[in-house]
Amino acid sequence: MTDAAQAQAASHADIAALPFERALQELETIVQRLERGDVPLEESIAIYERGEALKIRCEALLKQAEMKIEKIALGADGRPRGTEPLDAG
Repeated sequence: MTDAAQAQAASHADIAALPFERALQELETIVQRLERGDVPLEESIAIYERGEALKIRCEALLKQAEMKIEKIALGADGRPRGTEPLDAG
């Protein structure tokens, strides 16, 4: 691994511990900064890469939450009979 790749990995190591809300908030801030267009090129590249890592973290956390969600199953009489996995498809 190159020095640059090691530095980038180290700078994104904290992302793995971020809760969803914090990761999403930081991602939104990065998007706003990039959309304004007033960030120097080198910094734009660095924050874009961090934004990509944050996006991946948010997607992973959403997938974990989705796997935990269950829906209430109703019996023929319309009363709850338990739960079953959410059909995400």
